[in-house]
Amino acid sequence: MAAIKTKQTDADVHQFIRAFASTEQKIADSFKLVELMRETTGYEPRMWGPSIIGFGVYHYKSSRSRQEGDWPLVGFSPRKQALSLYVYAGCKGQDEMLGKLGKYKMGKACIYVKKLSDIDVDVLKQLITSSVSFLKEKYP
Repeated sequence: MAAIKTKQTDADVHQFIRAFASTEQKIADSFKLVELMRETTGYEPRMWGPSIIGFGVYHYKSSRSRQEGDWPLVGFSPRKQALSLYVYAGCKGQDEMLGKLGKYKMGKACIYVKKLSDIDVDVLKQLITSSVSFLKEKYP
């Protein structure tokens, strides 16, 4: 079984944002997301791999395979096309929250937004809180 490649690092989150985010808007939104996720989760931001900013950590074990590893409870990445938000766990109530979120696209495991002003930040906080609670309960 292959080991997970994305692991927590000691890289500087603020330097990463300044170097990686492709526009001034993405830089500003990224710094806002850092504060929002820090305040909402109570965890400090940490780099995961070369391009994900994560908050908190949980250890998962897949029920369908033998794969297991550590992963951030929530996080984001300021990718070129959009901000990738890793805040969706598929738990109860989250689909209703998505209906109120605003303008976004849904990926397999993340939510893509062009800019933070396209979504309702209060709904985003609800998504973050519900994901953290769900993951902590599922993977104590």
